[in-house]
Amino acid sequence: MELQPPFRKIIHVDMDAFYASVEQLDNPDLRGKPLAVGGNEIRGVVSAASYEARKFGVRSAMSGVLAKQKCPHLIFVPPRFSRYKEISKKIRAIFYDYTDLVEPLSLDEAYLDVTENKKGNPSASLIAQEIRQRIWEKLELRASAGISINKFIAKVASDINKPNGQKTINPEEVISFLEELSINKFYGIGKVTAAKMHNHGIFNGNDLKQKPQEELTSLFGKSGGHYYHIVRGVHNSEVKANRVQKSIAAERTFNENISSEIFMLERLEKIAIELERRMKKSDTKGKTITLKIKYSDFTQQTRSKTVAFFMQKKENFFPIVKELLFQEKLKNSVRLLGLSFGNLNTEKTTPVLVQLKFDF
Repeated sequence: MELQPPFRKIIHVDMDAFYASVEQLDNPDLRGKPLAVGGNEIRGVVSAASYEARKFGVRSAMSGVLAKQKCPHLIFVPPRFSRYKEISKKIRAIFYDYTDLVEPLSLDEAYLDVTENKKGNPSASLIAQEIRQRIWEKLELRASAGISINKFIAKVASDINKPNGQKTINPEEVISFLEELSINKFYGIGKVTAAKMHNHGIFNGNDLKQKPQEELTSLFGKSGGHYYHIVRGVHNSEVKANRVQKSIAAERTFNENISSEIFMLERLEKIAIELERRMKKSDTKGKTITLKIKYSDFTQQTRSKTVAFFMQKKENFFPIVKELLFQEKLKNSVRLLGLSFGNLNTEKTTPVLVQLKFDF
């Protein structure tokens, strides 16, 4: 099967070990050393790890205790999100020099549609190279990039030559690239889904391609149709400029695990005050309130309730939080509590972008 033009030109830019690299940038004593942002050797979770720490097997979302076991000389530093946001804005300013079609995924990564771009450059690969060079010259931070005809393939490609590299998957290479790609490398397919696929003889894109859409839907529900199309290079999601925020949250990890609902209510009061502050700051209201509970064994549970009206003030949504907390008995002592709003009044549809054909 051959994909038919018109093709878009999508770049996925991903900063290399962003939080850790910023810490090493601001503190030269940390450069070249194994570093973990967030957590500590007693408790907490690693938010990011430097490449020096990754050599020892330290990864984000790993407990600080395990990270220290893997790397005894690991240095822990607290996260400074205001600093990361400050630098992220400077990085995005560089993106906007090339296109207004920028869709941030987080502080350290974004999609860019450069099919038509402000520089009039027909090569997405050269644009990506120039962007990475400018980030280095202005901020002394390294970035990697993936370039291809859609967001899915660009995202996968950005991991191939990390750190400080880039990979272009040209239109004529897409099908063979996806057929040879390990299922574990497919963006959006996690360990559990990959294991299930392995059980059904699916180990790479070519194996996935042999499965009828009906079988994939039967095995994986709605996602089955998505898998059927992406392995054929079909992924029509546009780069959404000014990406609409779909939720606002506030949470807290405790120094000591909590086992009493009364103590949890006290903590939730403070979290609710912070959530209200964030809602007011962004002039946002929501209809769905969710309580997030992470237990001492790291298992996680969410409890949600949707109402018919938009809420923003703590006095309106906190009674629902109480109801959710006492909805069922706790499974274990608790290490983290969080509250979030969904079904926001900011959600709206985005226009479809026109796709034009240019040489890659």
